Amino acid sequence: MLIFAVEMTFEQAKAQFIQTWGTIGSSWGINRTMAQIHALLLISPSSLCADQIMQELQVSRGNVNMNLRALIDWNLVHKELRPGERKEFFVAEKDMTEVVQAVIIQRKKRELEPLLKAVSELKQVDGNTDETQAFRVMLEDIELFARKADKTLDNLSRADAKWLMNTFFNLIK
Repeated sequence: MLIFAVEMTFEQAKAQFIQTWGTIGSSWGINRTMAQIHALLLISPSSLCADQIMQELQVSRGNVNMNLRALIDWNLVHKELRPGERKEFFVAEKDMTEVVQAVIIQRKKRELEPLLKAVSELKQVDGNTDETQAFRVMLEDIELFARKADKTLDNLSRADAKWLMNTFFNLIK
């Protein structure tokens, strides 16, 4: 099947990228607007202030400020100081390896660590029935898998860019 590229303007491509990144962001555990702000900053050749982001994405100041703080917490966005400017400017981390590692760290912190804590507490269940034994066995299996995943994610979050990319491409072959 032949697929023909449809020519589009830069503005159309930019809008499509921002919308697509916003949709993909939800699978990382971030909201659509946060991902759209990240996308806009990723493709911006220079840092942007909150007013520029508000205007470009047509979102409120509160929404922009809240999501910028979250992006800074995720280490996906950094503040940039401009001499003589009172406004704060923001720039996205443009190194995709750093972006992937930041997402891994945050997903681990938000998802895997709470799971490990819950499983550890639940394994302390009282009783010696077949049901409680089966429950403990399942929790131990979950914990074993989660600990392996935790170790793997730790290694990925500390890996250098070349190793990370080689490993990723070997996985998808």
